[in-house]
Amino acid sequence: PSGAEPNPQYADNIKYLNLVSAEEFGATIEAFTYPKAFEQCDGSAELAPGVVIGQQARKTFGLSYRTKIGNDLEGQDAGHKLHLIYGALAAPSERAYSTINDSPEAITFSWEISTTPINVTGHKPTASLIIDSTTVAEAKLTAIEDLLYGPVSGAGTPKLPTPNEIIAILTAG
Repeated sequence: PSGAEPNPQYADNIKYLNLVSAEEFGATIEAFTYPKAFEQCDGSAELAPGVVIGQQARKTFGLSYRTKIGNDLEGQDAGHKLHLIYGALAAPSERAYSTINDSPEAITFSWEISTTPINVTGHKPTASLIIDSTTVAEAKLTAIEDLLYGPVSGAGTPKLPTPNEIIAILTAG
C-alpha cells in the first residue's frame, strides 16, 4: 500500500482538520515465465501463430498468491495467507537478454503493477484482500480455495471471487 498521507489544514494558525489522501495498492511481480493468456496483460497481441507484436493496449487482471505463516512451535507449517489482488494493470520492466555462454542465467520477467479498487458492499473499494487460514473455518477456506483453484474433483472452472463473494462464503451458516 502507498498513500494515506495526512494533509493538515490550518486557519488562524490553528490546525482544524487532517485530510488523508487515498491509499493505493501496487506491487512488483517477478517470474521466470508466464502463461500465454498473460500476453494481453503484458501489452502483446498475436498476429498469427508464432508472430507477436508489442505496445498494444494492456488488459487488467486479478491474481492470487499464498504466503506461509510460521511460528516457534510449528515452524513454517502453522498456516498460510491467501492474497487476492483485483484490478491490476502491468507495466513491464526492462528485459536484458544475453548470449549463450559458459555461465548461463535464466532470464526473469518483471512487472510493476498498479491497481484500481473494486466495490465492496458496506466498505470502501479495495484492490487487496487477505484470508488467514489460521482463523477462517476449514470448510469455508476449502470453499474459497475451490473457487480460486478449482475443486479437487476437477468439476467447475476456477475464478477469482469478488470480495462480496468471499463475504458471502464467510458469513454463510
